[in-house]
Amino acid sequence: MTHSQSPNTRRPFLRLSSLLLTASLSVLAGLSPMSAMAASAEDLNKDAQQALAALYKSNPVAETISKKARAVLVFPKIVKAGLVFGGSYGEGVLMKNGAVSEYYNSVSASWGWQAGAESYAYVVFLMSDKAVRYLAKSNGWEFGVGPSLVLVNEGVAKNLSTSTLKDDAYAFITDQQGLMASLSIEGTKISRIKR
Repeated sequence: MTHSQSPNTRRPFLRLSSLLLTASLSVLAGLSPMSAMAASAEDLNKDAQQALAALYKSNPVAETISKKARAVLVFPKIVKAGLVFGGSYGEGVLMKNGAVSEYYNSVSASWGWQAGAESYAYVVFLMSDKAVRYLAKSNGWEFGVGPSLVLVNEGVAKNLSTSTLKDDAYAFITDQQGLMASLSIEGTKISRIKR
């Protein structure tokens, strides 16, 4: 025997669902590219240099890896926010031979029990020509698809050396205190933008 809910018991659930959806969409609206970070090329260049310097200071392994990298993607400020639905957005640079060559944005969306906002930076060292070509030719690179990407946390960093680098790309997620262990960039899509 099945028991269906009466319209009176479904209404509070529908109201709550509607409120959560509205609040989540409001949070995501605040993450739109126009309002999140419409930084100038000069600002992005300067912020990327500062983010790299901070990473190298807090994690010497990153600086060692940078010397073998073919190119480096630097996203100095990603803003992540959510309330059930969430998302993140930020802008960054692609550096080759120590100079900025192109600009990219980083976008992700998520679903699940989440609330609040945070900001962080991340740096991806592209170790192979294959990874650099893929980035140039793809219409946006979704992490988890394409070249192999290793997310470096404190444990992984301890075991990395130039002789153990075998993957196409290595990503470091940082905040003001150093490497962040709880975030993932899987599913993040980066796309070229004009500056």
